[in-house]
Amino acid sequence: MTASTLEMALTYEHARIRELAEPAHHPDAAHPEHRHQTDWFYAIAAQHLAAAEDVLLPHVRQLPDGSDLVTRYVGNAKELERSLRFLKGRQYGDSRFVDLHHDDLWQQIDRLLGEHETIETTYSRQISEQLDDPDVNTLTEDLLEAEEVAPTRAHPYSPHTGKAGRLAHRMWRMADTAWDSAEGRVVPSKYHAHPKRDSALSHYLYGTPMPHEEEPH
Repeated sequence: MTASTLEMALTYEHARIRELAEPAHHPDAAHPEHRHQTDWFYAIAAQHLAAAEDVLLPHVRQLPDGSDLVTRYVGNAKELERSLRFLKGRQYGDSRFVDLHHDDLWQQIDRLLGEHETIETTYSRQISEQLDDPDVNTLTEDLLEAEEVAPTRAHPYSPHTGKAGRLAHRMWRMADTAWDSAEGRVVPSKYHAHPKRDSALSHYLYGTPMPHEEEPH
């Protein structure tokens, strides 16, 4: 069976988040000159989680046992967000997190990322089976667009679903942008040559031509 555009998009997102996480695994990533590697991973992972909660979970809730499926997703997301907060706090010298061991923290993040990928893969397949192809394509586009304006930091103790969750995400995006600027934190302001609008997958989904330029290194 051919994978839907939603399944393709999430597979691509998972791979890119893992790719961004790879250099952040190295102990040297905590050094100030390398912080941008972890910042990119953290920001894009946080944005993906928030966008998926806003766009995908309303459809998950309509599946059989939808409430339980949503509860499972949010439980994993909150744990992952807490771990991302620990990662950032340790990197930026927060006294509450400096005693956390680098390898132990990444072991936890990798485990939660694996669970997250499994959950989204399963849910996206179930959603795609319930919707017509045009509706799946629209949902995929909505997800990519939501990631553009999602919060750049993890907020595990804020509402995650429903109207309250969407409102919280909008408010946190404004606050995160201000704090990112104040801290000089390296985060994506425009997704060029990164896993959002200008990615190969996005050009495929939107039917737009690929630009003929190389990614910066």
